[in-house]
Amino acid sequence: MKLNLVFLVSTIALTICTACVAKKEGPKPKPPVPVKVVPAVQKDVPVQIKAIGNIEAYTSVALKSQVSGQIARIHFSEGSDVEKGDLLISIDPEPFQAVLSQSEAALAKDRAQERFAREQAQRYAGLLKEGIVTRDQHDALQANAESLAAAVVSDRAAIKNAKIQLGYCSIRSPISGRTGTIALQPGNLIKANDLPIVTINQLSPIYVIFSLPEKRLAEIKKGMSAGQLKIEAVIPNEPGKTELGTISFLDNTVNSATGTIKLKGVFANKQRKLWPGQFTDVRITLASRQNAVVVPTQAVQTSQEGEFVYVVKPDNRVEMRRITSSVATGTETVIEQGVASGETVVTDGQLRLTPGALVVSKEKQAAEGLKK
Repeated sequence: MKLNLVFLVSTIALTICTACVAKKEGPKPKPPVPVKVVPAVQKDVPVQIKAIGNIEAYTSVALKSQVSGQIARIHFSEGSDVEKGDLLISIDPEPFQAVLSQSEAALAKDRAQERFAREQAQRYAGLLKEGIVTRDQHDALQANAESLAAAVVSDRAAIKNAKIQLGYCSIRSPISGRTGTIALQPGNLIKANDLPIVTINQLSPIYVIFSLPEKRLAEIKKGMSAGQLKIEAVIPNEPGKTELGTISFLDNTVNSATGTIKLKGVFANKQRKLWPGQFTDVRITLASRQNAVVVPTQAVQTSQEGEFVYVVKPDNRVEMRRITSSVATGTETVIEQGVASGETVVTDGQLRLTPGALVVSKEKQAAEGLKK
């Protein structure tokens, strides 16, 4: 009995001692959360508008024959560059040459008849004065001479028209550009103003067409009134590379269905990086904002109460800071209120953070690991 009592007392004492030790040790502190941090900086930031544009040829011409006939020869290859005035297509000229020869023969005939009729009318004018012929006879010869003179004028017009038709047998390029697919080959018969034989697109310069919300109209008009408004087009499939141009056209009407207005940017496109039919991102630089506080865009988080960032304080603990942001330029966001230049913000690892959490820079942690 005494032995059991001693054991019970010993057990109670041990339990009390263990509880005291546990109470003295307390909870273990949480390890710092590894994050990436970047200081907020102050610098000049361009004020830009972004949109998606569609690339279009500066000029596009669908070549059609102005006369009916047979295609005799094509003087270019599909997808080749041509210059303005180059001979591209020949239509068989023989039928038109025959019409020209016929018109020239008719002119020679009518001129001979007109000359004889005029001389005869002059003779009858003398005979009329002498009373040998009547006035009706003289007037009939005079009318015949004038009729033949009119026929000569008509023949000359017919010759001019025949030469024009003959000239249409040689189809030349009206612009400098690049040819597309050839729709008809030599030997095919073609009607006047029927099917396009080939389409030529002018690629240098080139247009990029895009639309902007009507609320940006005032900014665009202000920028255009100050001079040529610069615009950048991102070259498709070449990230980071852009083509520089200017806005050349602002539509005179806002689309009431979409609430947008149409604009055109013109680009030199000397290296032909922009191609008709492609889509591209465009950026319009309206102005430059001086001494703006910027942070990486990935540092800005959004909650139900608005935007915020995690700011790292000198004791390596984070503070959840409400902010007011304005424009985003590339990978950076301008901060209107909430963060000062030089303060450190978290750019990666925010999901594991709570206000007051202890953090450590991943870069610092990696450097210490290398030293060990």
